[in-house]
Amino acid sequence: MVDTDYETTDVVICGCGPTGAMLSTYLGRMSIPHVVIEKEPEITTDPRGIALDEDGIRALQGAGIYDALYSDIGTCMHKFKFIGGTDKVLDKKAFLEMDYGTTEGGTGHVGFICHKQPILEKHLRTAMTSSSFCQLQTNATMIDMREEGDHVYSKYRDAQGKIHNLKSRFLVGADGKTGFTRKSFMEPLGIRMEQAHQCFYDETWVALNWEISLPTEKTHPDFPLWKLGYTPQEVYDLFFPESFRLIQDITFPDDCIRVLRSRPFRFAARSCNRWSHGRVILCGDAAHVFPPFGGQGIASGFRDAISLAWRLVLLCRRKPSTNPSNHEQVLSAWYIERKQQLERSLASTIANGQFVTEGNPLKIFLRDWSLYFTHFIPSWRRDLRLGRRKEGMVPYRYSPGLPFNPAHKGGTFLRQVYCKSIGKSGDVLFSDDIIFEKEKKGLFQLLVYLKDVNELTAAREAVSRIEETSKGEIPYAEITYLVGKLEMESRVLTQDTYSVYRLATTEEFAGSHLCRGRPKPEYYDPHQLGKALGGTKFVLVRADRVVYAACDDASQLEKEVREAVAYLRA
Repeated sequence: MVDTDYETTDVVICGCGPTGAMLSTYLGRMSIPHVVIEKEPEITTDPRGIALDEDGIRALQGAGIYDALYSDIGTCMHKFKFIGGTDKVLDKKAFLEMDYGTTEGGTGHVGFICHKQPILEKHLRTAMTSSSFCQLQTNATMIDMREEGDHVYSKYRDAQGKIHNLKSRFLVGADGKTGFTRKSFMEPLGIRMEQAHQCFYDETWVALNWEISLPTEKTHPDFPLWKLGYTPQEVYDLFFPESFRLIQDITFPDDCIRVLRSRPFRFAARSCNRWSHGRVILCGDAAHVFPPFGGQGIASGFRDAISLAWRLVLLCRRKPSTNPSNHEQVLSAWYIERKQQLERSLASTIANGQFVTEGNPLKIFLRDWSLYFTHFIPSWRRDLRLGRRKEGMVPYRYSPGLPFNPAHKGGTFLRQVYCKSIGKSGDVLFSDDIIFEKEKKGLFQLLVYLKDVNELTAAREAVSRIEETSKGEIPYAEITYLVGKLEMESRVLTQDTYSVYRLATTEEFAGSHLCRGRPKPEYYDPHQLGKALGGTKFVLVRADRVVYAACDDASQLEKEVREAVAYLRA
């Protein structure tokens, strides 16, 4: 078969679950042509995932679907209460309580939301298919793939049984832990799932999903609570209190409960030894699987997708005829980074699992009493309330080949703050939405963080040749200026304030449309970004919100920009 018999694209994504859809959305926003192959005819109605952490929320924001987050996709999860004992009474004092309804994790978002996965996927599909660079093929089954030269050749069968041929620069397997990509292509090449954490976990759980309707006096006239003046909604709230989201030991009318799903799941903590081979890549559940204790499954897939997307853009922008290929180094650096964060997520997940599955009476006794005494020390009590967020935004550890400079705060995650445009009475914005605005083309963005607006003229002069220095990789027009003040004097309105923003206050955010449906930002620190930067002014940031380098002056910035360009252009 000759190449003319193949449909040509840059990237093929096998699988359109949350990870594949997120990757497609980000590739579309970066103008990379791609084809998505999904074996199911429609979005799954199986609500497998239920929790999403603040990194996942930030990823959805970057995909352009924040407005649907609290209106349709999910609701904030506030307090996580851990209770002990063998009795069936849930209304008892918790031995550990974490508050994830606050905004103190560094992303500007609450700690967790409880979401409806089918609705989440619906909005992701809408976002990805709105791009002209995305071609989605549903009810299509991948049947073959092979790598040859600078391309991957793959075949899929459509609903009518017709075979289609694809030729792509890269192929990404986001088709789950039993998907075709790993099982049929990667495993024969020595890529396999391995135990991913020293605390071994491999158990079978039964997942139950119910649809619950409200009883009424008409449908259930003998129900005793009507005589006490309860309404149908009050009856539901009594049986299924928000604090627990678990059924109490009371008999709710059986005919008001419809079982949507009841099936066993084998949960494990595993990760592939390698996540790529040549031009074929694994991400999401195809590369790693989580136990069900930390809400990290979908979020980890999102992290994979966002960190992979800009690297695929980087590789696809290079022409094979003029650039030596270093895709294996780029992709191995990607999953070396990701595995660092994956290990932390797994450790947190397994720790949660140990809380809810511990059966040793002595360990339970020691755990409960140690946590009890911990509550008497304010700083320790705050750490307990923060849960996994007490560690902050842990930076990547540097190893050769990773694209950041650890000597200049590289490898840290850029904190997100609320901001407003200077000189306008515009809306409150998330800082990500201005730094990584959809229309911007640079894979690395430059943020200039100023202590005072009086520094603006000198800062613009310092970066005036950035486009020339970066050989067009960092356009001058895409630079973002953020002033680390909550108020501006009226005199600044006479200055040129294009692309200049100031910090927004907690009250301004709480009164904005961005806070609709979510809690007010309790414990939010508007100055957290400036504190994390430690006084540095010029920040080179990768498209996955990871700092490449933070610089004090123009000469240091020029040096880091040249090194960044060397990486971007191989």
